[in-house]
Amino acid sequence: MKTKLSLSLAAVVLGLTALTFGQVGTDLKDAAKDTGDATKTAAKKTGHATKKAAVKTGEATEKAADKTADATETAAKKTGHGVKKGSKKVAHGVKKGAEKTEDAVK
Repeated sequence: MKTKLSLSLAAVVLGLTALTFGQVGTDLKDAAKDTGDATKTAAKKTGHATKKAAVKTGEATEKAADKTADATETAAKKTGHGVKKGSKKVAHGVKKGAEKTEDAVK
């Protein structure tokens, strides 16, 4: 009787062990699938964020280029105006110098 009880308990324990290992295998498989799905979702979100950042960087670069162009144009105009004024003053100074030279030569 004691032997039959021991054999019955051993059979039950072995049966439950097989079921437990089967469940662990299924759980691992499900966990791996969930991890794969989460990785795929994260990759999609990262790709979308990268695309958005690239567009914003492009827009910012375009704005900076426009501002640089405007500033360069303004500086060129101011430089041209300054050169024009300077040239007139130099010409006026040369004319006065020539007149003084003419007076001295007379």
